[in-house]
Amino acid sequence: MSPRPTGLLQLTHGGRDLVLTRTFRADIEDVWASITEPARTARWFGTWSGDAGPGKTIRFRPTFEEGATDGDMVIDACEPPQHLAVSAADEFGTWHLDARLEQSGATTTMTFTHHLDADADAGSVGPGWEYYLDMLVAAREGSAMPNFDDYYPAQQAYYESLGTS
Repeated sequence: MSPRPTGLLQLTHGGRDLVLTRTFRADIEDVWASITEPARTARWFGTWSGDAGPGKTIRFRPTFEEGATDGDMVIDACEPPQHLAVSAADEFGTWHLDARLEQSGATTTMTFTHHLDADADAGSVGPGWEYYLDMLVAAREGSAMPNFDDYYPAQQAYYESLGTS
């Protein structure tokens, strides 16, 4: 499998945003559940526990990262079923993530944004999000899960070519 990179790098007044979209033949509430309910996020991204809500902190563990440990994730915004924003920090940097959902007819589009730190390497980050969002698609469709080795380093040059400033 050779997945094609789809992300874009957008310059903002505060830096750079890595933006990826995925479209689902599903209503917005069902897609919202896929990115917010612990049993469903565990299928494609990670497990979490705690009392969720804006300004609250949950415990999170990536499901598909070798040697992953628990960490804290802050819910910065939660406006069901349209907008979820979270942030976390680990040894790889600070993560400010944003998911916006919009339904049109029987289709829901998710726009996923990683607000990159100044020193974040899009060549490393972009392929990871392509992988995880394709995991979300596969989990929702019940299809075979992708292999990370098909994303990184294969997509690294694409993301590096998007620029760094």
